Amino acid sequence: MEIKWTRSAILDLNRLYEFLASVNRVAAARVVQSLTQAPDKIIHQPRIGERLEQFEHREVRKLLIGDYELRYELRNDCFYVLRIWHTKEER
Repeated sequence: MEIKWTRSAILDLNRLYEFLASVNRVAAARVVQSLTQAPDKIIHQPRIGERLEQFEHREVRKLLIGDYELRYELRNDCFYVLRIWHTKEER
């Protein structure tokens, strides 16, 4: 199974890093590293995340990684990382 990152997900990682780095660069790097490694877990169990029913014709799921939500979509033999944000962010 192949992992593909959407532009939005990459921008989310950059935004989260910049926000955290203003306080603690080491912690920011650690968080971003854990978020970028999370899809490796999904490869072995693609349906580990909770399915989001509002996307009824697509298989969009969410996985919590600490205080962060990672949304991804399963399509054929790959999955797309769609978005990432802190669970306390206003969306």
